[in-house]
Amino acid sequence: MTKAKAGERLPYLLSKLKAPRVLERLEQTAALAREQEWPYERFLETLLEAEVFARDASGARMRIRHAAFPALKTLEDFDWSAQPSAERPLVLHLAQLAWIEEAGNVCFFGPPGTGKTHCAIALALKACERGHRAAFATTQEWVSRLEQAQDRNQLEQELRRLERYHLLIVDEVGCAPRGAISPGGTRGPPPAAVTAGRSWGQSGS
Repeated sequence: MTKAKAGERLPYLLSKLKAPRVLERLEQTAALAREQEWPYERFLETLLEAEVFARDASGARMRIRHAAFPALKTLEDFDWSAQPSAERPLVLHLAQLAWIEEAGNVCFFGPPGTGKTHCAIALALKACERGHRAAFATTQEWVSRLEQAQDRNQLEQELRRLERYHLLIVDEVGCAPRGAISPGGTRGPPPAAVTAGRSWGQSGS
């Protein structure tokens, strides 16, 4: 009976564990570990770290895709010099996302073209990268979604689905029709990032 070669069953075992990145990096990492005489713990940590990073990145891409952003915007590409009224320290503080954990809301007010939607998307993008589920829509789109659910007698089910998100982005609140549905789920809606024109904020509508 032929004795199995050391490591011969690793591809099979890693496939059963669904760890393809470990398999991809195994040979190269093992060679480096032998050359530099790594301890076993460092060798294992290096392989598992690559797998975890890849899974996190894949999960973030999926969350970003499902959030349905109209465009991908980051704080790094925000032109602060063109928007002197934007409070950069405050926005960067919000990017730490503690307000999501605290179930708080963020509202961006200002006239058109001042970067409200950009900042809201940028914060939501960071939230997706950190494991939070987000969903983006304009106010009119959110209202239509809830009205359609109500017409199907499924409003409560729709509200429960929305409660699964960690963050909702409500864009263009100033365009909301009067008399729109006001959602009130069993435990309250998720945190929201809201953008609105200055006139909406001043009128208190």
